[in-house]
Amino acid sequence: MRQLRAFLAVAGHRHFRRAAEALHLTQPAVSRLIADLEAELDVRLFDRSTREVVPTEAGRYLEQALARVLDELDSVLGHARAQADPLRGRVRIAAVPTLSAGLVPLGIARCTAGNTGLEIILRDQSQAQVLDAVRGGEVDFGLTVEPATHEEFEAETILHDPFQLVCPADHPLAARKAVPWKALADQPLVLLDHASGSRRLIDAALAAQGVIARVAIEVGHPHTAFRMVEAGLGISVTPALSLDALRPGLVARKLTPEVHRNVTLLRRRARSLSPPAQTVWDTFRDIALTLA
Repeated sequence: MRQLRAFLAVAGHRHFRRAAEALHLTQPAVSRLIADLEAELDVRLFDRSTREVVPTEAGRYLEQALARVLDELDSVLGHARAQADPLRGRVRIAAVPTLSAGLVPLGIARCTAGNTGLEIILRDQSQAQVLDAVRGGEVDFGLTVEPATHEEFEAETILHDPFQLVCPADHPLAARKAVPWKALADQPLVLLDHASGSRRLIDAALAAQGVIARVAIEVGHPHTAFRMVEAGLGISVTPALSLDALRPGLVARKLTPEVHRNVTLLRRRARSLSPPAQTVWDTFRDIALTLA
């Protein structure tokens, strides 16, 4: 590379001393680089005289081809260097809906505030789809609910998110500050469907308390569940992070004993994150600590 750049400098300036000054080298060093290049290629690249240096036919061809190639190489190297900037680059993440609507907007807003070079692309997907996206390398990392296959992933739990009861403000259970899981027996329940990572945990909590769930409706997102509760179709169990979507007329109550889900960051095992992806990962961890 030093030989090729020296060649372009001499070809452009038609002068060894001016080329050396442009490269911040001595004239003998530039002459030596050109001589080494000619020896390597086994062809004369310049016709030299006391007044000027003129590329030969081979030198003119090399100058035209090399300028384009080195421009492209500089562009590639510049892009590679940019990947080392923790505040510049594209980061792809996937998150389950209850996190996409709660934790993720806070993280994206904090990461991009004042950092115009950082672009975050979000996939709002089911638990299984998030795991598949991380597993297949389609995203840098995912936000999920305690994945069951830790052998495949590097996982970090950043938050314990308790489940709470959501019901109309005039519902009998709304009068309590805390509601035991057993009180949900025989109540029509509006629950997240089994594509959600939370549903398995909710079912396990109900079973542990001996409650036979009377599931009236299954939905894909807490916002939809809240609208069903507003319509009088039942009461719901939801993660606390989803409660920002509650509208007047609905209330949330703690469920006892407390059962929580583990909000988890995960990436493919033995795969490092790029500097910008690591910045976003760390930001989500910091926000979770604040929420906790």
